[in-house]
Amino acid sequence: MNRELLMVIEQIGREKGIDPEVLFEALESALLSASRRTLGAAENLRMEIDRKTGALKVYGRKKIVEEVTDPKLEIGLTEAKALNPEAELGDELEQELPHQEFGRIAAQTAKQVILQRVRDAERDRIYKEFEGKESQILRGVVHRIEKRNVILEIGKAEAILPEREQIPGERYNPGDRIRAWVLEVRRSAKGPQITLSRTHPGFLARLFETEIPEIQEGIVVVKAAAREAGERAKVAVASTKRDVDPIGACVGLRGTRIQVISRELRGEKIDIIEWSHDPATFVARALSPAKVSSVTIVDEGEGEGQAAAFVAVPDNQLSLAIGKKGQNARLAAKLTGMRIDIKSESELEAERAGAAQEPDRAALGELAGVDSEMVEALVAAGLGSPRAIVRAGRERLAGIAAVGERAEVVYASAAQWVAARARATDAGGGMGSEDAVSA
Repeated sequence: MNRELLMVIEQIGREKGIDPEVLFEALESALLSASRRTLGAAENLRMEIDRKTGALKVYGRKKIVEEVTDPKLEIGLTEAKALNPEAELGDELEQELPHQEFGRIAAQTAKQVILQRVRDAERDRIYKEFEGKESQILRGVVHRIEKRNVILEIGKAEAILPEREQIPGERYNPGDRIRAWVLEVRRSAKGPQITLSRTHPGFLARLFETEIPEIQEGIVVVKAAAREAGERAKVAVASTKRDVDPIGACVGLRGTRIQVISRELRGEKIDIIEWSHDPATFVARALSPAKVSSVTIVDEGEGEGQAAAFVAVPDNQLSLAIGKKGQNARLAAKLTGMRIDIKSESELEAERAGAAQEPDRAALGELAGVDSEMVEALVAAGLGSPRAIVRAGRERLAGIAAVGERAEVVYASAAQWVAARARATDAGGGMGSEDAVSA
C-alpha cells in the first residue's frame, strides 16, 4: 500500500504540474487532522511520511514533569530518562506513537483536505505561470461563449476575452484559435483571473514586434500606437540606425508585412508614421495623409494638463485632416498625447481680419439696452460692432454674462442698425443689404 501511495503522489504531481513535496505535506496535514478523533488535539503531534518507502510515522511531543496529570501531554522524569539519558525537567521529549486505524469519516476528511490543497497548489502554479505575462500576446482556443464573453483555453488555464475587448464585428466559434493581449492577471476566489484584449493599442504594438524582424532585433522601435479597433490605427516608429527606413521595414516588400498584421485585426487600416523628437513635426506627421501648413505647440504648464497643438491646413486638406467623423484627428491626438485644434487657412485669415478691425464702441452704445459696461463686455468677447453681433447670432450673444436676458433686445437693435446702414448704402449705389450684413 505504501508503494501505491508513492505512485499516486508521483502521478498527481506529474499530471497537475505540482511539486510532490507539496502533496506529501498536504497528505501529512490531512492525516494529522483526521487523527484528532483517536489521538486527541494535534498541537503536540507530528506526522511524517517517508519519501522513499511511504511508511507513515506519528510522533508525539510530551513535557517532562515530576508528576504526570495528562498522559497524552506529559511524561515522568524516570520514563523520560529511560528514553533519553540527557532528559531534564521542563524539557520536551518527542517519541513515536503506535499506528492508528482511521475510520471512514476520518478518511473522508483526509480526502477533502488533500483535494483542497491540490486545487490551491494548482491555482498558485497557474497564477505564477501567467503573472509575468501581462502585456504579452498569448494564443488560445475558444472553449465556450458566455453572455458574449469568450472563454479561451490557454494550456491548463482559462482566460476571458470580454465583449468590450473584442474587435467590433468579430465572431468566434468553439475550436477557433486566436491571439490576444494579456490585459490583467489577478487572484480571485475561483482561482487566477486572466483577462485578454484584442482592442488595446498594446496588442497592435506586440503584433509589430512579432511580425517584423527589425523590431525584434531592436533596429526599429515602436514609440507609440493609437487605434479605434476594427477601423483604423496609427503607429509611430523610429530607427536606431540611420541607414534603415523604419516605415519601409514595417510595410515590407509590396506591403506584405503590414498586410499580415491588418488581416489579424480583421482588415483594420494601419497608418505608419515616423516618430520625431520635435513635437510640431510629430503632430504634422500624425495627421497624415493630410498636408499641414503650420503647427504651433502651446505648453499648458507642468502637471496641469496636456499640451495643445494649433494646426493650420490648406482649405482642400481640412476634411482629410479631420477625417471621417473626426477619426483622423482623434487618433493623432491619442498618438501624440496632445489636444489638437485644426483650422483651415481661410478660417485663420478671417479670424485675423476680424481681430484687426477696431471695435466701434460708439455704434455699440447706440444699440437699445446697451450700457457702457456691456460695451466693454461685447468688445472683450470679440463682438466689437453691430455687424459682429449679427454674424455671431443670438445664442453667442446670450452666452455673454453681461448681456444675459437682454440678448434678444440687443440682437434686434443690432439687426436694425445693420439694415439701416445697408439701405443707406444701397440708396447711394453701394452694396446691397445682404452684402452689408455679411461684411
